[in-house]
Amino acid sequence: MSSSNISNQIAIGKVAWFLGVLLLLTIGCGGGGGGGENSDSDTQTDTDSVDETTPDTDNQSTSFNFPPLDLSKVEFILPLGGMIGNHVTPIDHQYYVAPDFGENEAIEIDVYAPADGTVTSIQHMGNFNNDDYRFVVDHANNLQSIYIHVDNLSDKLAPYAPTDGQFINTNITVTAGEVLGSYSGSVDYNLVDYNMTLTGFINPSSYNAEPWKIHTPDPFDYFNDTIRAALIAKSLRTVEPIGGKIDHDINGRLVGNWFEENTNGYAGLDQNNYWLGHLSFAYDYIVPSHIIASFGDYAGEQKQFGVLGNSPDPAEVSISSGLIKYDLVSYDYYDNGIPWDRSSFTQGLEMDNYTFIDAVVLVQLLEAGRLKVEIFHGQTSTDVSGFTEDAKIYVR
Repeated sequence: MSSSNISNQIAIGKVAWFLGVLLLLTIGCGGGGGGGENSDSDTQTDTDSVDETTPDTDNQSTSFNFPPLDLSKVEFILPLGGMIGNHVTPIDHQYYVAPDFGENEAIEIDVYAPADGTVTSIQHMGNFNNDDYRFVVDHANNLQSIYIHVDNLSDKLAPYAPTDGQFINTNITVTAGEVLGSYSGSVDYNLVDYNMTLTGFINPSSYNAEPWKIHTPDPFDYFNDTIRAALIAKSLRTVEPIGGKIDHDINGRLVGNWFEENTNGYAGLDQNNYWLGHLSFAYDYIVPSHIIASFGDYAGEQKQFGVLGNSPDPAEVSISSGLIKYDLVSYDYYDNGIPWDRSSFTQGLEMDNYTFIDAVVLVQLLEAGRLKVEIFHGQTSTDVSGFTEDAKIYVR
């Protein structure tokens, strides 16, 4: 994907994020996932010369000795793996949320270089009333830090800042702990490790449009013990991997990401609506015991649901399971039995489904990587006995 295509894809990402977080933090109903603008994206890197192995963070040669930003001013961290609106498959970056997000957003939070490196690109996101930047820091050992929605660049980076909506390749040396800029509200951060490939993406070629995605592990594991403890202390998620998880595929099972057949995998057929062919049966990013069914085309909208009874576990649904019916329901988060206010830090959140059934989805694994799917809106599992000619086929 060219830099101009990436620009088009993420130029309205901050609006999408704002709407998505308001949905998550304020409305609070997963089933109301609704539509949105295009998703945030990161940059491409040539990986031809990089060996791909399974993660082995115990033997990393690089440990970051500075956090990605000033954690003392962060209210909480949303982990990798959320599914919100048109983020149909698990999101490949974390969100570091300020206490006043969505309000006056007066709190400014410094962004740091977590290790020595080189800022290799800066992009102005465009289409906003204020400056909004995305930049990439290349570190040693094929690691990258990627930041999105940084409002102000440091004095060192600012002279290279592109104009609205533009992208520029750079070669700016930075040192560990150096302030690279600041943000208010929320910033996206993810780490890319081209030394490893996530094992929970059965068909990596489906993600060629965003090649970093299959190399995006839990960032927390790359920081020294002191910083990792500070990150964990701010995380809403308390289950390992605490920084989140985006790869859930199991060969021959329902769980994970699917793409409508002949729609070009993750890239889709229309860049402006690339998510229409996406489908995911995975787990909530904060409470991973809770099943989420995420649809790129739910009657023309992008929505997420719980499943009534929170079963069967998609990791246990196989070819031999035959036809499976999931009643789709909305859900909510609870803090000690009280609906979470979506704005204050807490840990130990629980989730529960509502009982009203919005629709029923029928799924059947025809082969290990071939899935038949049909949604029946306004009906329940007792109303539907089998597929019709409107059923669709999805592949990995």
